[in-house]
Amino acid sequence: MSPKFKTLTPENVSFGITPTLWWNDDFINIDIGIPFEQAISEMALAGFVGCSVGHKYPTDPAVLKAALDLRGLNVSEPWVSTYFTINATKEQTVRKVRQQLEFMAAMEKGNVGKRKADLVVAEFGRAVNPLPLALIANCPTFDDREWGLLVDGLHEIGKLAKDQGRRLCYHPHLGTGVMYAEAVDRLMAATDPELVHLLVDTGHLAAVHSDPLAVVQKHAPRIRHMHLKDIRAAAVERLHKEGMSFEQGIQAGIFTVAGDGDIKTFPEMFAAIGDAGFDGWLIIEAEQNPAKANPLHYAKLGRAYLRETLGW
Repeated sequence: MSPKFKTLTPENVSFGITPTLWWNDDFINIDIGIPFEQAISEMALAGFVGCSVGHKYPTDPAVLKAALDLRGLNVSEPWVSTYFTINATKEQTVRKVRQQLEFMAAMEKGNVGKRKADLVVAEFGRAVNPLPLALIANCPTFDDREWGLLVDGLHEIGKLAKDQGRRLCYHPHLGTGVMYAEAVDRLMAATDPELVHLLVDTGHLAAVHSDPLAVVQKHAPRIRHMHLKDIRAAAVERLHKEGMSFEQGIQAGIFTVAGDGDIKTFPEMFAAIGDAGFDGWLIIEAEQNPAKANPLHYAKLGRAYLRETLGW
């Protein structure tokens, strides 16, 4: 098959997947005991070349690199939860960023010609997604002071990433102060495009009734990383109407992989980022309970959708 979008080709786009199909990194009780080695083997078997890092992964970069190299996988993104908007946590956040950058430098040593991982962050100051609370009703709204702290902090760590030839990509996330499209707009307007890039998670936007296509079309030049997550609209409506927590929403099945749910505008999103010169990672993701949703089955569904839609 040949690429259906001339600007989205294997030369400038890499496909990855997250381990949240195999277990959940926020709620460790959502787990049926699938080991690290099985998960990454199934990622490779499904046809992916990258993966994000989960809590079951080895912490020694030499051990992790050997396991991934054996299966033809690279890390697509280390994650850092930032805490710039609450007291006395900036130094802790910056220290964690430095640690992740050092970790990835060790992981990628000798990876000539392979796509580098992006540093992915989200602000978790006052976040409610880890808590057993109604997600939508209790999400924080940042005031001007908090916005200033967030922007200044992102610029600082964005420069750290850029100095190491890596891109910082901000992930708007359910249950946080940057959750709705309007908050994404404010973040993009306030930050330096050379230091802060955008990660669009289609499922997180759609789950709060923000239109992922509109966000992608508006901010396409800033997008350098995407989590291609779909929603089940009926479950999302339950999330809102029943006041579910994030964990309850996951258990209810609000998310699935791209192409398996109710978001129908992925091709238009691909066209928009292609026109903007996208060069980065496209990541299949779905926080699901592996007891209800066989991870390999859904990994293959997501990869098949990419093949059908993008042409390879």
